[in-house]
Amino acid sequence: MFSNKSGHGVDVAIRVRDVSKHYVMFERPEDRFKQMVVPRLERMIGRRPRRYFRDFAALSGVSFEIRRGETVGIIGRNGSGKSTLLQIICGTLQPSAGSVEVEGRIAALLELGAGFNPEFTGRENVFLNASILGIPRREMEWRFDDIARFADVGPFIDQPVKTYSSGMYVRLAFATAINVDPDILVVDEALAVGDEAFQRKCFARIEQIKDRGGTVLFVSHAAQTIVQLCTRAMLIDNGELILQGGPKRVVGQYHRLVNLNGEEGMSVRKQIVEMGEATIESREGSHSSDALGQEASQPQRIDESWHDPSLTSQSRVEYESQGAEISRLRIIASDGREVNVLEHGQKYTYQYDVLFVEDVYNFGFGMLINTTSGLGIAGMGKGTSGSPAIKKVNRGSVVEVSIDFVANLLPGIYFLNAGITGDTSGGGGFVHRIIDGVAFRIAPVADLEATGLVDLGVAGRYRLID
Repeated sequence: MFSNKSGHGVDVAIRVRDVSKHYVMFERPEDRFKQMVVPRLERMIGRRPRRYFRDFAALSGVSFEIRRGETVGIIGRNGSGKSTLLQIICGTLQPSAGSVEVEGRIAALLELGAGFNPEFTGRENVFLNASILGIPRREMEWRFDDIARFADVGPFIDQPVKTYSSGMYVRLAFATAINVDPDILVVDEALAVGDEAFQRKCFARIEQIKDRGGTVLFVSHAAQTIVQLCTRAMLIDNGELILQGGPKRVVGQYHRLVNLNGEEGMSVRKQIVEMGEATIESREGSHSSDALGQEASQPQRIDESWHDPSLTSQSRVEYESQGAEISRLRIIASDGREVNVLEHGQKYTYQYDVLFVEDVYNFGFGMLINTTSGLGIAGMGKGTSGSPAIKKVNRGSVVEVSIDFVANLLPGIYFLNAGITGDTSGGGGFVHRIIDGVAFRIAPVADLEATGLVDLGVAGRYRLID
């Protein structure tokens, strides 16, 4: 059941109670016809009716509340039920069970083109959407110029939207949604379609909505965006809400889960569910009405290990040994912990051991940090400038290599290479090399202004010239 109420002095903007959504799935087209006819005949003759379908639960028993003024991000793997949940909250889809209550005017930007008639012009679609929201035409007439200016589609505003590119489509849809002064703004992943300049403009407007006390609910796979914009986050998996709380904590658990399947994925998922239950129990035990806000402001209270056992390199390539063997690749924090979740801007040491199976002359070592696409960002070669030169390493020797670095990378997942160079009886060059030997993640950072891959400490300033 969905209801849209208009009230004053109510702290809760969205209330979702035990919402489930089930779909009937047929393996073959003829099974749909059989399901319509055969069970009825079987009941008539007293037999137990057969089922020619399977039940698919897109959502199962989801419950939560969102307060006025909160900005909440929903994150989860593809097919987890995020978009289905937003559609139910917006009233475009009815739940199979449970209820949703919304207080105030809600504007939604769901999947691309939702709510637009492709045969209508952009101008006509703006007024059509306004009428759906209950906004008088006279009011939209003085709002229209702001919408057209924000959308920036030029003369296409008077062309059928079926002629629009995907970027133009989403610009007009977002411009319409945010310029009707919504009490609640709901955004699906649609902003990913726009270019970077448009995304920046959208996020600036979302900040304005937040500043005037509006409620924002959006789905995104961009973890940094959720950490930067949200006061709270929710992790949905297989149609269930398995964790909610501080954005940094929730995003960290999402990263643990996102690439795992099978038994390993089920094990990590169980750990996350237990973590969420432990949070609920501690909140109820505190008897504090503000426990939710306290938990959100301290997102790392439960998970402080900074080591994610599920974060391993699936693209590791180990070259054939030409005189040495690299092993035990690891990242060490300043307090001696072995970590693979790093804090932006902190100093770490990359270490690995080397067993020499031949005599090696002119020993050198190095590292390289790669992106997930294989782009080499930064590293070092030779590696002997900070230590006395070693002209020869005897066979059977073991060397521990340590390379200090500052994690000035922007939040995301990266990989570390390791390499040993030298001369042997067989020639010179790499005597051993490992590509993508260690995977690590830079944890999300709130209010980080740097863009790209590396934070260069860029700082801007300006002065007004008469």
